[in-house]
Amino acid sequence: MDKIIITGGEPLRGSVRISGAKNSALPIMAAALLAEGSSTISNVPRLRDVETMADILRALGAKVSFSGDNQVRVNPGHTIKALAPYDLVRTMRASICVLGPLLTKLGKVKVAHPGGCVIGPRPVDLHLKGLRKLGAKIKMEHGYIVAEAKSGLKGSEIYLGGSFGSSVLGTANVMMAATLARGRTVIEGAACEPEIVDLANFLNKMGAKVRGAGTHILRIHGVGELRPAEHAIIPDRIEAATYMVAGAITKGEVTLKGALFEHLQAVVDKLEEAGVIVNRTREVIEVRLRDRLKAVDVTTLPYPGFPTDMQAQMMVLMSISEGIGVIIEKIYPDRFMHVSELMRMGANIIREGPRVIVKGGAKLSGAPVMASDLRASAALILAGLVAEGETQVSRVYHLDRGYERMEEKFSKLGASIRRIKE
Repeated sequence: MDKIIITGGEPLRGSVRISGAKNSALPIMAAALLAEGSSTISNVPRLRDVETMADILRALGAKVSFSGDNQVRVNPGHTIKALAPYDLVRTMRASICVLGPLLTKLGKVKVAHPGGCVIGPRPVDLHLKGLRKLGAKIKMEHGYIVAEAKSGLKGSEIYLGGSFGSSVLGTANVMMAATLARGRTVIEGAACEPEIVDLANFLNKMGAKVRGAGTHILRIHGVGELRPAEHAIIPDRIEAATYMVAGAITKGEVTLKGALFEHLQAVVDKLEEAGVIVNRTREVIEVRLRDRLKAVDVTTLPYPGFPTDMQAQMMVLMSISEGIGVIIEKIYPDRFMHVSELMRMGANIIREGPRVIVKGGAKLSGAPVMASDLRASAALILAGLVAEGETQVSRVYHLDRGYERMEEKFSKLGASIRRIKE
């Protein structure tokens, strides 16, 4: 098992290229199952989750190959299986997104209930609700989701809003299933995230008829078949935002290459409120600190609101800012496992249910800490960049699920950071 060691205090300077979005790549790889033939997907980040998805697709009978330029080819062939096994699915929640494609293509599917990061309950009830509305019969059996539609799926009107907002993977699953369903499907309460737009664009290249992506109402007209397509994954907005925060807290100057400003406006708004200068040109985003960081209040919300996947990183920034800030987590109310580790490093944080109060001005000090999930891992790395002395972050296999070569990218920006075997 690896750990990452950081010696803090170095301002980050230079440029970093943002990788493709993991949360686009995974459902798009699954969507390639819908075609007859080989689809080519480029700008795919080489991450553990991407490798896991490739292994799941191979277990289903598809041919999956990688090339050195972040390109993946997926060919489902003619012998796709209906079973996604537990040993693979348990490691990654996004594996649930094979459910919709397999059900609509084969008329039956058996997928193990997914795993992933421990950030609180994330039920799949909206996935199942949507598929049932399309005519599927679904039951839980020995830890597996067993779904069947003997006479095929049929278009329907579906509402996918949930207690904590729209479901991104739920929207993706139902949208993919509806592409081959008979008739028209209308999804209200659909997720608006850029990754949903990216998936819809790929499906349309395959011959699907999806309209309204990026809004809360999706309209899908089912077609008889889908063909292979070529598609480039959008940049990862969470990776981009993480490097923006890193540049700000280290009082450096960081230039992001390949990021899309329009996907980052909620984060940019809070950074500018905190005193960070964010300059946008046609091809890059530049980040630097004007003077001192000021505490801000943050509420996580579905897109285009402030992303829950940036909550932990923003907490680091607020810990060293002037003043008191409040973070309210409205997507995953239990997503605060990083709080205790940040407090071990000197952060002054009080949790009250789904809300934390961050008293700024802390002087963080390096310490051995343990990552609990993907974004908590990134937050602890950021804390190590500004802490006095050495920080050792264990269980960084979480980090490898969502950040491509993070220690290499930070090292090129001037950070004192290295990975070692425990």
